[in-house]
Amino acid sequence: MAAGAPDPQSRFGQSVKGLLTEKVNACGTDVIALTKQVLKGSRSSELLGQAARNMVLQEDAILHSEDSLRKMAIITTHLQYQSYSEEC
Repeated sequence: MAAGAPDPQSRFGQSVKGLLTEKVNACGTDVIALTKQVLKGSRSSELLGQAARNMVLQEDAILHSEDSLRKMAIITTHLQYQSYSEEC
């Protein structure tokens, strides 16, 4: 064996270290991607819930408006009858 050449065992050790480092980096990247996806899904769920609450509030406002319009129509009809009976 030459004095300057690395022995096969140390080359194998360096190779394993390199592969291990690559795997650790890949796992770290995957964990970061997974964390971002979980946070994104969590935020989507929150926004969906907020949209549903807003929709319910809008529906209540529409129902209230319909009720008010119905009452105004009844009042208008009564006023028209009064106006008609005063003319006769």
